[in-house]
Amino acid sequence: MELSSFIKINPADSVVVCLRPFKKGETINVDGKEIEVKQDTPAGHKVLIKDTAEGGNVIKYGYPIGHARENLTAGQWVNENNLKTNLAGTLSYEYHPVDAKLDIPVENRTFKGYVRKNGEVGTRNEIWIVPTVGCVNGIGEQLAKRLTEETHLEGIDAVHCWHHNYGCSQLDADHENTRKVLRDICLHPNAGAVLVLSLGCENNQPEAFMELLGDYDKSRIKLLITQKVKGDELEEGMNILRQLYALAKEDRREDVPVSKLRIGLKCGGSDGFSGITANPLVGELSDWLVAQGGTSVLTEVPEMFGAETILMNRCKTKKLFDQTVSMINNFKEYFLSHGEPVGENPSPGNKAGGISTLEDKALGCTQKCGKGPVSGVMEYGERIQNDGLNLLSAPGNDLVAATALAAAGCQIITFTTGRGTPFGTFVPTMKISTNNDLAERKPNWIDFNAGQLLNGKDMVSVRNAFIDKVIAVASGEKARNEINGYSEIAIFKNGVTL
Repeated sequence: MELSSFIKINPADSVVVCLRPFKKGETINVDGKEIEVKQDTPAGHKVLIKDTAEGGNVIKYGYPIGHARENLTAGQWVNENNLKTNLAGTLSYEYHPVDAKLDIPVENRTFKGYVRKNGEVGTRNEIWIVPTVGCVNGIGEQLAKRLTEETHLEGIDAVHCWHHNYGCSQLDADHENTRKVLRDICLHPNAGAVLVLSLGCENNQPEAFMELLGDYDKSRIKLLITQKVKGDELEEGMNILRQLYALAKEDRREDVPVSKLRIGLKCGGSDGFSGITANPLVGELSDWLVAQGGTSVLTEVPEMFGAETILMNRCKTKKLFDQTVSMINNFKEYFLSHGEPVGENPSPGNKAGGISTLEDKALGCTQKCGKGPVSGVMEYGERIQNDGLNLLSAPGNDLVAATALAAAGCQIITFTTGRGTPFGTFVPTMKISTNNDLAERKPNWIDFNAGQLLNGKDMVSVRNAFIDKVIAVASGEKARNEINGYSEIAIFKNGVTL
């Protein structure tokens, strides 16, 4: 059988990944050995190439992705029914730093962005309405609609109300998570102006929230407390928005170095090709951007379980290593405190696409951050402080994780997917397909097709085309989610509701 029908990712692997469906009885030649396929095996799934006894590890990407539930023989289809995770509770780790220096030339490329008063750069110039509490979502939506109709978006990219369900009836850290993410949205450089919309009696008290913003541009961020308005709060809101619009519409794009770009790294609806095509491609983008002095951010902590030591040993310092250990173990404790196992993350769609365990998913997932050194580790709701590759604490849920990346300061999210998804968060959310079939079936969702790597295209040329696409979106070309009008936020809820 031709080699292009399957791939052995790492020389140490005990499985190969099928690049097309295989029928029972077909043979594959791996390292000079003929192996008969024992069952019909879908594309993206794994075929065992070495006999493995019950309890023995199965190797993919050069690392264990779990152990055999029973004695397995070469040629068997390896899936969630005969493979079990090795993951358990919290662990102790030792720091074994590796040299993660990148040998990538600086290209001095630029994109056209909006330079804000504080020096941060936006890839969009939008007017945002940010409710402090879900009770005023309806008012915010009406205001966004009215301003859009009145201005026809002349001179700006969009008007959005970022509605959510929180801001009241929350306690302690859960309440602070909401406040921090809403603060981060208000301060994001993709907003040319912001109306903070309050009810007045909520736990997220408006005056205290404005203090949380710190030293902000008071000409561009305004507060409206609706309970204090005598008469029509919509008209009062429009009066403020007209003032904000008059300022924002005068902003212009200008050439800025790509070192000002902050890119979020996300995956969802993954399949067996994610760790072969789209995630390595995004990893190439991450390394290239970091080498240019820019910033990339990886999150989805539960999807690091099983691959966390790779990230830990790429930390620049022992302090960053310790922070990464805490991030991993704290998230495991979060699972365990709710009586949930730490290794049951793959979704039905993941399993159907060829991902059998959380380690299988994690080793593919972490390829999105390339091979560069870790320069920063952030808690949920924190904003980027360090250039280079950062790790961010947030769950794997697509909407929550993408929102967290944008809240940290990322102006664009690169989102790899093998199953497909239409959503977008409050910044452009570019979808990168892992396979050709998805790109052909859902061109209205997909911004870039990494599946072409399965057709023999070389990584360097595909990477260069992908970099060009990202720079084009940063310079104003709309991502598919923007064209479709799919943009929203989701805040991490991890406490009781009063």
